Amino acid sequence: MKYRELVLFSGERFLVPQGIQRIDTGATHGWQVRYQGTRLFSDHSRDGSGARQAFDQATRELMRRIAALPAPVTLQRSPSAHKTSTLPPGISGPIIRTKRGTGTRTAVLSVLLPRFGAPSRRTSVHIGSENTYSVERFEQALARALELRAEAEREYTMAATQARRRAGLAMRRVLREA
Repeated sequence: MKYRELVLFSGERFLVPQGIQRIDTGATHGWQVRYQGTRLFSDHSRDGSGARQAFDQATRELMRRIAALPAPVTLQRSPSAHKTSTLPPGISGPIIRTKRGTGTRTAVLSVLLPRFGAPSRRTSVHIGSENTYSVERFEQALARALELRAEAEREYTMAATQARRRAGLAMRRVLREA
């Protein structure tokens, strides 16, 4: 997890983890947790004397959220504006391919399978050849492509959540030492 050092106007120093922001305006002084929603922990003072207690509360809230909630992921949930088909994100096609040697043309759907911490993988789901292509076979291939994409998204979210929770435990150790 990333950290930054922050010095308040009072001179007090903090090692602030990613997911916590300092809010200092004319009307508000406190720490805001930004992880699957926001919550402000006020200093309840204009001179910054309550900053340490508010920071500790914000850190505990961040840890609670990391332990209880899935990690926020940036996978695309809706098709791009320029996409001309009605297929969901991560699925393209039908793509026509010609087999070498035989010249037989087949149709496939291309599915992008995201992997956390690694490059995405692409796979193809066969629809049929010129002789066997039908709307029913296309719908079956689309259902299979949707299953593959959904499973990859679940695995991506699980891996991201596990990584975030490991980072949260490391954060706890770093903040204890600071």
